[in-house]
Amino acid sequence: MDEHFRTAPFERNLPVLLGLLTVWYTDFFGAETVAVLPYEQYLKRFPAYLQQLTMESNGKRVTLDGAEVNYATGPIYWGEPGTNGQHSFYQLIHQGTRLIPATSSHSPASLKPARSHHDMLLANVFAQTEALAFGKTREQVEAEGTPDSLVPTGSSLAIVLRTRSSPSGSRGGRSEPLVALYEHSVFTQGVIWNLDSFRSVGVELGKVLAQRIVPEIESEDEPALATTARRTT
Repeated sequence: MDEHFRTAPFERNLPVLLGLLTVWYTDFFGAETVAVLPYEQYLKRFPAYLQQLTMESNGKRVTLDGAEVNYATGPIYWGEPGTNGQHSFYQLIHQGTRLIPATSSHSPASLKPARSHHDMLLANVFAQTEALAFGKTREQVEAEGTPDSLVPTGSSLAIVLRTRSSPSGSRGGRSEPLVALYEHSVFTQGVIWNLDSFRSVGVELGKVLAQRIVPEIESEDEPALATTARRTT
């Protein structure tokens, strides 16, 4: 994936395309969140990883030049394994009032021998992706007697891994292709938004303030209350 990102033309470069899609939905469609839906138990913490990668990297309002941006950056990433999500928040994605781009991922090669179960998961990946992307035609809805207001609409992307998804997240000292895909995608977004993607000033400020507060908590004396509100920038 690293070599692919470095050499592939933009029109076939997966991290570039994924980054462009994120910018497209965020800045041109007003989408505020991205749903991550892995249909693989070993990827159950992948949405949490992407929260750290994407929101800590591109959750910025100041450009590399120090200017305040006048466009949206850093969408909110969230999600759960697909089979759990189908019974909780998928309805909102399908027919809610918000546009929520959704990315599903799955590996055709299971780490477990339950072949029929794995095939069912793979079928759900394609079925939910198709349903989110295309819904039903108006003719189909009318033929079923469903009110026009319930036409499903959405936006979705499916990523099918060509190899098994290992729980360790790495093989042979190289990043998993799925992890590398999103890392390079985040970099692509940062380039377009002109952000310093891999510096987290906001997080650093909280850590500095915590060091000041710890002695106040541990002190036997009651700390003095500040008389005026302080503002940090």
